[in-house]
Amino acid sequence: MASSTVPFIKMHGLGNDFVVLDGRAGRLPPLTAALASAVADRRHGIGCDQMIVLESSALGDVRMRIFNPDGGEVGACGNATRAVGLLLGGASLGGNVRIETTAGILIASAAEAGIAVQMGVPRFDWDAIPLAYAMDTLSMPLAWGSPNGTLLEHPVAVNVGNPHAVFFVHNAAAVPLETLGPVIEHDSVFPERVNVNVASITPTGISLRVWERGAGLTLACGTGACATAVAAMRRGLVPRAEPVRVSLPGGDLTIAWHADGQIVMTGPATESFRGQFDPAAFGIPG
Repeated sequence: MASSTVPFIKMHGLGNDFVVLDGRAGRLPPLTAALASAVADRRHGIGCDQMIVLESSALGDVRMRIFNPDGGEVGACGNATRAVGLLLGGASLGGNVRIETTAGILIASAAEAGIAVQMGVPRFDWDAIPLAYAMDTLSMPLAWGSPNGTLLEHPVAVNVGNPHAVFFVHNAAAVPLETLGPVIEHDSVFPERVNVNVASITPTGISLRVWERGAGLTLACGTGACATAVAAMRRGLVPRAEPVRVSLPGGDLTIAWHADGQIVMTGPATESFRGQFDPAAFGIPG
């Protein structure tokens, strides 16, 4: 293999897909917005929802960095955490993988339904979301509308390593999220932008669609599932005493919110294939 090429691992969690670059294994090209955009491009690059970079960590088994297709770096990604947990040995029952992120240490371990991740404690204070000014985060006194008359109003705001606004609606599938998502994401009330979740309570749990900041519509969003489950429990829409199934377009996750405040997310993770690329082919310096 030529020294200029970069190895990668393609992985996904419920169709939310990643290109994983292991910086512990060798030198990587500069981690720029241009590199993240080029790698994520589905026509001219490898194609993914996020580029994941692994680095050495003094606090955990590995440090995980997450780059969106727009080049922005974010603090947390639940599906990527499961994928990295699987990659680093979390498939062995009883084994834990400590993953350092800017949102804190996340712990991944094997479970019967895939990989379980301790996602930390959710935050609800307006300045922890963050919001531009103080307001009730359990029912934000705001609304957004679309040209076809769809109205999204009174979301729950929660930070689970990244900011989320959760709207509970009668039929999540009918919401024009491709239109409303970017409008809400970039609203000035969210100074760090926001992930937009539309959810419906169903007989089996919660049906969820997510517009991810910097990525758009994705088949699954782990932090979105965590934020939505916690929001539903805070609203009394589902019981907190037991795990809830969150159904996304790519499949199901199980979310538990324990008495100590910790959120635990459980679901599958898959390695798709491995390869290598030459940054110069993307116009990126090696």
